[in-house]
Amino acid sequence: MGEGLDDAAFRLWSYLAANPLAAITATLAAYVVGDAVWKAGGKRPILNPVLIAILLLAGALWASGVSYAAYFEGAQFVHVMLGPATVALAVPLHRAASAIRRAAVPIFGALVVGSLTAAGSAVGLAWAFGASDALLATVAPKSVTTPVAMALSEGLGGLPGLTAALVILTGVAGATFGSLTMDALRIRDFRARGFAMGLASHGLGAARALSVSRTAGAFASLAMALNALATAALLPLAWRLIFG
Repeated sequence: MGEGLDDAAFRLWSYLAANPLAAITATLAAYVVGDAVWKAGGKRPILNPVLIAILLLAGALWASGVSYAAYFEGAQFVHVMLGPATVALAVPLHRAASAIRRAAVPIFGALVVGSLTAAGSAVGLAWAFGASDALLATVAPKSVTTPVAMALSEGLGGLPGLTAALVILTGVAGATFGSLTMDALRIRDFRARGFAMGLASHGLGAARALSVSRTAGAFASLAMALNALATAALLPLAWRLIFG
């Protein structure tokens, strides 16, 4: 009987390990747990559900000995859905179109300053610690959404895989600590808060802003899109001028 149960458990585990359903289920379950913890904790930014889900998944993969490559092979469907999810952010953007038009001038100014600060601060800090040109190119686009950041990193001679990790880390950090920082600075305007979150922390920042306010979500979506366009257009030009 014992051996029969062991064999059945082994066959079940083998099936789940080879089936995309296992990775997808684990991903969704981790986020559900993270969301429940976030709500139970009074929706504090430090209890960001994405951060909790990442920690849970990382711990599960480490404990089970499953490689990230094997996990990602099964969870690719979730990755594919990032595209439609990003496009869906256009809904709050459309609803706040009139408010965005009225704030066109400050939006442009914030975009220029924010984009330069996001890329310049990362490159400057890495340069101060003696990073190579390849590493500088890797960190420069860390505040842009992942597909754009990876393409820019590769074009500049960086490491796209490491760039993707830095983009995720930046997004999680912004979504977790961005609201706390703006509270400390007494920034109350949801337009400013949302724009800052989207510009600095791309999709994760936009999702965090949308969970707080539709207005903040709309301006975060706008900032994420504009920063991707501005960085994609200007970063390669600036890179050639500075590094030859």
